[in-house]
Amino acid sequence: MRQEISPVASVSGAVNPPGDKSISHRYGMLSALAEGESRLHNYSSGADCHSTLGCVRALGVEVETSGTEVTVKGRGLRGWQAPAEMLDAGNSGSTIRMMAGLLAAQPFVSRIGGDESLSKRPMDRIMRPLGEMGARIAARDGRFPPLEISGGVLKAIDYALPMASAQVKTCVLFGGLFADGETVVRETVRTRDHSEIALREFGADIDVQRGRIAIRGNKSLQARELTVPGDLSSAAFFLVAAMIRPDSHLVLSGVGMNPTRSALLDFLVGAGAEIKVLNLGQASGELVGDLQVRCRVPRGGIIEKELTAALIDEIPVLAVLGAISTQGLVVRDAAELRVKETDRIATVAENFRRMGVQMEVKPDGFEIPGNQKFHAAELDSFGDHRIAMAAAIAALAADGRCVIENAEAASVSYPAFWETLRGITE
Repeated sequence: MRQEISPVASVSGAVNPPGDKSISHRYGMLSALAEGESRLHNYSSGADCHSTLGCVRALGVEVETSGTEVTVKGRGLRGWQAPAEMLDAGNSGSTIRMMAGLLAAQPFVSRIGGDESLSKRPMDRIMRPLGEMGARIAARDGRFPPLEISGGVLKAIDYALPMASAQVKTCVLFGGLFADGETVVRETVRTRDHSEIALREFGADIDVQRGRIAIRGNKSLQARELTVPGDLSSAAFFLVAAMIRPDSHLVLSGVGMNPTRSALLDFLVGAGAEIKVLNLGQASGELVGDLQVRCRVPRGGIIEKELTAALIDEIPVLAVLGAISTQGLVVRDAAELRVKETDRIATVAENFRRMGVQMEVKPDGFEIPGNQKFHAAELDSFGDHRIAMAAAIAALAADGRCVIENAEAASVSYPAFWETLRGITE
């Protein structure tokens, strides 16, 4: 699918971001393990999160969907059934990595894979700790999907994360749901804590201290009625759109304001955004609020060390901000970008090259000078949802109409993205 994007002087209106992807994944998995019927409101409309629902259906769990409302009839910790065929995680690294922790404890063999892009993403980061817990996992070339998981009895471990990864942390904690004793995960860089909150909401025996998360296994989970906040990572595209177009005024409603995700807002404020948080409240253990954003002159900045881990999903669209800002953008310590749905350093650089924007690529990041102009060009998502949406935001500031090829990739996380974009630009 091709999308044509014309430049605009400003953006204005209201945006309701889709349900948070990270939280939707976790609610979908944990509700399938709970006892009773869970009702999930504002579940993500993205294809990734529906891959998770497809996997739990294939494991014998009854799931009903009506728009963004999802009902899951959980089968308890020990109630999943062996799948008749390979589980399909689609394009979702979250699905395969987090589900692996649950499948490793099942009394059957399962296989889980995905599309061509997912098949190139490394899984050794979860295979190592699950192996320490006693799981037997085979992978293509020792580290790539599909995975064959021979489930069985898991033992509790004390695991120090070798990298900042909420997915790896979650995989180990999910395995710990089934292990005798206390499973501990230690992290030196704080990662998003949606798993800890969700586990607590479903009744798991979890203890969270600074840098140490512990879960005691074999406690049954209870069905819940939960509301998923709006996705801050999806909102990021529109926050940047308002910053790079003078005289813009946007309000984003019902956005998740989890403190482990607030680094994005802190960075944008430091880069010149005027962001007001309105109607701050709580839903299902998560902070939620409305965001009002304006910007006079974007300044840019530096993303490195812990900040890189916190902003890893938003970096493609922050690159757009950096090119237009007065100071430019420097990104370091971001080698993780090279093993996402695409090599996001390379794909951002290619679209920028087509638009006449300078960008110096480094092995683990890049440098973008400020005060640059985007030129009309034919762009490509390269099959990556965040690259598709970042390209669209760049096109808003171009000197002519841009065409984005393979624009359907946005549906992985934000099926209504193009419609929403038109709503604030027309």
